[in-house]
Amino acid sequence: MITIDSLTKAYGRTIAIQDISFEVKRGEVLGFLGPNGAGKTTTMKIITSFMPPTSGVVTVMGYDTVKESIKARRCIGYLPENTPLYHDMRTTSFLRFVAKAKGIKRSKISSCMERVIFECGLEEVRSAVIRTLSKGYKQRLGLAQALISDPPVLVLDEPTMGLDPKQIYEIRQLIKDLASSRTIILSSHILPEVSQVCDKVAIINKGRIVAIDSTSSLQRGLQDNARIVLKVKDNLDETMQIINSVEGVLSVSSSNSCVLNVETIKDIDLRPELARRVVEAGIDLYEISRKDMSLEEVFMELVTEEITPDA
Repeated sequence: MITIDSLTKAYGRTIAIQDISFEVKRGEVLGFLGPNGAGKTTTMKIITSFMPPTSGVVTVMGYDTVKESIKARRCIGYLPENTPLYHDMRTTSFLRFVAKAKGIKRSKISSCMERVIFECGLEEVRSAVIRTLSKGYKQRLGLAQALISDPPVLVLDEPTMGLDPKQIYEIRQLIKDLASSRTIILSSHILPEVSQVCDKVAIINKGRIVAIDSTSSLQRGLQDNARIVLKVKDNLDETMQIINSVEGVLSVSSSNSCVLNVETIKDIDLRPELARRVVEAGIDLYEISRKDMSLEEVFMELVTEEITPDA
């Protein structure tokens, strides 16, 4: 659906993004992460034909975003970081204006409006003046304008920025619903949101892609050792001795009176053996689980690494 090949964007001598390449397949939700100034918004603006690249090629459904810009744009619904709304308009008049601007046939405008009003939960504010809407409803309306032409590709730049927790939850659920039938690129600083919504994550740092994979694969790939957490009723010292005697255990520590943190070699799941040993010793085992790196830990490890310049 989206192919980015050797993309570079320079502003004079400043390189915003350099030689980045990746693909987003049909039906995927890609989380696009990076610190401020890493090149996320620049990349999204190039994908949506908002600006041309200095070099490289982006195609959306096979259309070059520079040479076939109009055709590519017709495939995309774009929600920029700052939601583009006309605050003196009402919800329905704004959506009608957007539908006309996007070239939707007059006979289909009403049905398209009703569809996005329903999809985005705007029924209660369909006649409201936009300036009177809450931030959450304005964000919903921004999504509605991106969806009104029923595009197969959505590009969402910080779609939950500035929202309260309830509004974030609502927008997140809406994006999940939309993902069932569309390809989505989602930029966000809220990393748990990316973990919950996205199939794959691309991390950009200093204008370069430093990792792209599923969240679980990134977490496993960066861990040197496996982490296991055990919760027992009591007998903490005895439990530590038992666990330390198991081959493959590297270290054991306690975080409180009933929880043990165990570091083990990476390639073998020692949970069955640890559970068996503890239970056979007559110790009440309440919980045993594997603890992977969080996306926050993955992100911090990758973006704090210095990128070695090309030779």
